[in-house]
Amino acid sequence: MTDKIKKYDLSTASRLSVAPMMDWTDRHCRYLHRLLSREALLYTEMVTAPALVRGGALHLLDHGAEEHPVALQLGGSDPAELGIAAKLGQEAGYDEINLNVGCPSDRVQSGTFGAVLMLRPDLVADCVAAMREAVDVEVTVKCRIGVDDQEPERILPDFLQRIRAAGCRRVTIHARKAWLQGLSPKENRDIPPLDYDLVLRMKQQFPDMHLSINGGIDTLSQAQAFLDAGLDGVMIGRAAYHDPTAILSRADPVIFGTGVARDPRDVVQEMIPYVEAHLQRGGKLHQVTRHMLGLFAGRPGARAWRRMLSEGAHLPAAGPALLLEALALVPPDARATGHAV
Repeated sequence: MTDKIKKYDLSTASRLSVAPMMDWTDRHCRYLHRLLSREALLYTEMVTAPALVRGGALHLLDHGAEEHPVALQLGGSDPAELGIAAKLGQEAGYDEINLNVGCPSDRVQSGTFGAVLMLRPDLVADCVAAMREAVDVEVTVKCRIGVDDQEPERILPDFLQRIRAAGCRRVTIHARKAWLQGLSPKENRDIPPLDYDLVLRMKQQFPDMHLSINGGIDTLSQAQAFLDAGLDGVMIGRAAYHDPTAILSRADPVIFGTGVARDPRDVVQEMIPYVEAHLQRGGKLHQVTRHMLGLFAGRPGARAWRRMLSEGAHLPAAGPALLLEALALVPPDARATGHAV
């Protein structure tokens, strides 16, 4: 468990956030991302309330003090159970508790949570109210614009109104529908068309709510354009993961007006003590380095960097020396190569 160090201004931190992504945004990924950006809001992978409350899997709440500001995303649909899970998250030191109303996977649907909850706004409101009652930290929601044959223009305002009345003031909207039948989770990230204009209209309709936009955003210039258009925040997922240097190393000066862009070569060096500590605890190198493969994306030496880590990090004796050997394959001036901001 981790003690919360201080209270963060999450309204500011959420100007740019990294989306919760299953199998990707684990604690090792978040440590790396925090080295790249001191300001951006980070999210855990989704943790299900039943796993915490019924399964006692409190290890799923483990995180480091260095990760703050960091939010816990919960999945579930039982208000009482979510209230207990939210309290466990607060006790673990998370700065925010987020309810997943956007994941379209079959496994999530079978548990009656995720995007399928867009069909039950009253239940979502009950869940939010129970979580708000249980914790002092902010409770937020990540949702879609609708599912299946719903009409987003009609149902999204109603959804926002109901959760606002339940005490939710900050929402991240993935600007696509989710198709619960016929599309895989991967296809749901690409095939349904994006409707950014609808999210912008929601901000006009709900000026008192803090609304962030998510979906298909892969440069900081796009993110800044949405902020300039009046949205309160931008959440970036796959682009921040696959090309973290282009997004996160420049986020602080570009989005937050603080600090300077980080050199990914320096970040690799700063990861060495973390890797050593992880190995001493019995961990494996690849558990950390799999999140580092994109650090030099699109730059000289990137392919050699990825190949050496991909092929070598699984070996039993692999350690920090492999990281340094791979780094030596990346020219020192690699960071000078142009990137879309």
